[in-house]
Amino acid sequence: MAIVTALEVQKRNKERVNVYLDGEFAFGLTLIEAAKLRRGQTLTDAQIVDLRNDDEINKAYDHAVFFLGYRPRSTSEVRKNLVDKGYSDEAIEACLMKLTEQTYLDDESFARYWVSNRSEFKPRGARALRMELRQKGIADTIISTVLEDQDMHDDAYRAAQTKARRYRGKSQAEFKHKVGQFLARRGFDYRTSETILLQLIEELVADDPQFFVDEHSDEF
Repeated sequence: MAIVTALEVQKRNKERVNVYLDGEFAFGLTLIEAAKLRRGQTLTDAQIVDLRNDDEINKAYDHAVFFLGYRPRSTSEVRKNLVDKGYSDEAIEACLMKLTEQTYLDDESFARYWVSNRSEFKPRGARALRMELRQKGIADTIISTVLEDQDMHDDAYRAAQTKARRYRGKSQAEFKHKVGQFLARRGFDYRTSETILLQLIEELVADDPQFFVDEHSDEF
């Protein structure tokens, strides 16, 4: 049992209140939670524990929202960040549940954001994207659903275009080898890469018949 002897708004954070029990600082609370208390009120040990736990959840939540403000995150990323900050398992799980209910956390939406961002700025194949999303803690079922909707042919084409023009004056064989290796590093499968390379060769030759030094070389 303890008696609330003072409630003081924090100097550095006007949204929080310092709670004093029996003349000594006990813990902090948000303004909303502190408004439920009054000086002279008696708190049981169980009530004190609950208040402290609720406040830890609130602090974890505020930190997570700030963390999410930089860019969308997966549930796994937010959990790891909260663990690194030293929050208890109970506070973290309660925080994640609240964030999910409020749609701040949605692993499928995050996966779609990640794939869309990659597609726009640095196209990658399904193999590379699957590996990246797994590293973010995304479930395989979600990854498969998201990748099914992605046009890997278009992504591979745009990725290869960034390299194509630099091989003017080279042979088709060298073009296929170098750009094919590039697409493989980006995680595109062989069949998609082969189709794209043949398409680009046809387009480059149509635009400039002298683009390749050995126009008739079609070794792969």
